[in-house]
Amino acid sequence: MCTAQLSTVANGQPVTADIACHTLLIDFLREEVGVRSARRSCDVQLCGSCSVLVDGLPVSSCCYLAVDVDKKSVLTAEGLRGLEDADPIYTALENAFVEHAAVQCGYCTPGFMVTLWFLIEGGHLTPGTTHEELRTLLKGNLCRCTGYEPILAAASAAVGALAGARGDGA
Repeated sequence: MCTAQLSTVANGQPVTADIACHTLLIDFLREEVGVRSARRSCDVQLCGSCSVLVDGLPVSSCCYLAVDVDKKSVLTAEGLRGLEDADPIYTALENAFVEHAAVQCGYCTPGFMVTLWFLIEGGHLTPGTTHEELRTLLKGNLCRCTGYEPILAAASAAVGALAGARGDGA
C-alpha cells in the first residue's frame, strides 16, 4: 500500500502524519485533525457540506486527496471562527445567520460559511450583489431545509454590515 508523509497547517496548527496515498482530505481532517465542520454528504462535489479552503481557495474535501495539501494551509469553518482578532467577516456572517434564522438542521452551515467567507474576502460578494447573482455564486452549496431565502438574506446582511463598518457602502 502506498503511504506518504503529509506536512500541512490545518486551522493554524502544524500537522504531520503518515497517511495512505488514497486518503481523502475530509477523512484526514476528521480523523487525524479532529475537524467536525467539514461534513460528508454527497461524495461527488455537489453539496458543499465538505467545503474547506486550501491556500485560500475553496475545495470539496470529499474529492480532494489529502496528499495534495502537503506544504499547504487548510482552513475550515472552525479555523475561520478561531482566526486571530475575531475575524470580522466570520463574525458578520455568524451574526447574520442567527438574525435571519439561516440555520435549521445546520448540516450545511459550515460549508456555506466557508464559501461565503471566501466570496466576501475575495470581493466577489458586495452590497450590490443581487439574490439571483448570489444564488449563482452559491450553486455548489446545497441546503435541504431553508429554501435558501434566509441564507441569501443573511449573506446580504453580513456584506452590508461589513460595508457599513468600513464606511464604504460599496
